[in-house]
Amino acid sequence: MSTLICGSLAYDTIMVFQDQFKNHILPEKIHILNVAFLVPEMRREFGGTAGNIAYNLNLLGGKAQIMATVGEDFSTYASWMESNNISMTHVRRIANTYTAQAFITTDLDDNQITAFHPGAMNFSHENSVKNAKDVKLGIIAPDGRGGMFQHAREFKGAGIPFVFDPGQGLPMFNGEELMHFTGLADYMAFNDYEAQLMQEKTGHTLEALAKQVKALIVTLGPQGSVIYTQGQRIEIPCVKASEVVDPTGCGDAYRAGLLHGIINGWDWESTGRLASLLGSIKIASRGGQNHRPSTAEIQARYTESFGSSITL
Repeated sequence: MSTLICGSLAYDTIMVFQDQFKNHILPEKIHILNVAFLVPEMRREFGGTAGNIAYNLNLLGGKAQIMATVGEDFSTYASWMESNNISMTHVRRIANTYTAQAFITTDLDDNQITAFHPGAMNFSHENSVKNAKDVKLGIIAPDGRGGMFQHAREFKGAGIPFVFDPGQGLPMFNGEELMHFTGLADYMAFNDYEAQLMQEKTGHTLEALAKQVKALIVTLGPQGSVIYTQGQRIEIPCVKASEVVDPTGCGDAYRAGLLHGIINGWDWESTGRLASLLGSIKIASRGGQNHRPSTAEIQARYTESFGSSITL
């Protein structure tokens, strides 16, 4: 049985401006902004929430299926997925579109200017959960708005438990719509900013929202994470990284740990700790899919970090 990951596959083009934006943007001329930044350093990474989560699940020895829509420029990413044994059975190519992609320019103060093109992601509703076989667990990560609604209904209709993880797509929905997802989902996951926005939009506290699902998870960056379940508040410590290189994809790595623990019936403390560890491992490398620890290394790091053992 496998985990079905509904979300995006995207190219991330990351450029570094060797100065500070503030030195080149004149506040009094912001209404006629016309600037260009020389970016001699550039890299292109494979990303998207679905791709990152599936990559990390594979590291754990899990079985992942991706459900996503991509464009005509997907061949390079497809080769990468094939080389990493990531299933493309439910990856649908949409004619006359580009694969979703982000263009990110970062200055020396780590300020970022990002342009995001959703492209084929807007056609996510053309995929159906009903077409996926042998699925035990699902997750709805940021994707096309229509597809997120559809896939939530389909998971519920099929009796497949799923995690609602709206991420950066959360602002697309109003409070009533977010409560609709809450009523369908079995689990919910947010970072601290998204958790605050969720409360403001719905008018419900995290504790109240948690009563409507089996568990609600909030990540807090270097402060670790919190899991609300059955009236409990379980605090998960942050794992110290070997080095802090790039936070891109850390949340997706964390989600992979959650999914692995849920599908294998682990207790929440062990599940959260594995998730925290994966985020720590990922942050030590650039991009969302360039870290390559073996299962033995992950198990050893878990024991080193928490003083107990796991079997993946």
